[in-house]
Amino acid sequence: MISRKQTFEVLNVKCGGCASTLKSKLSEEFGEVEVDLTKEPREITVDIADERIAQLRAALKKLGYPMKSEQMGFVENNTMKAKSIISCAIGKMNQ
Repeated sequence: MISRKQTFEVLNVKCGGCASTLKSKLSEEFGEVEVDLTKEPREITVDIADERIAQLRAALKKLGYPMKSEQMGFVENNTMKAKSIISCAIGKMNQ
């Protein structure tokens, strides 16, 4: 597997607390994660092989931060927003 730096647009990322959660929760499995809070939608950059993008997508959804390209219905979209609020709060406490 050849990994390369790739950037993904991620939803529900609002602040430094969200960025802190993304960096800490994803780093063990995916290495260093960069979060760009200056763009909308927010972007994360990670050194990843194409074969692992599905794993990253699942990990992001688990935290409440789905990729912008994710196809979700109304209920799932609102569930993701609720999860992201919790993840953000945890990230703020850990800063």
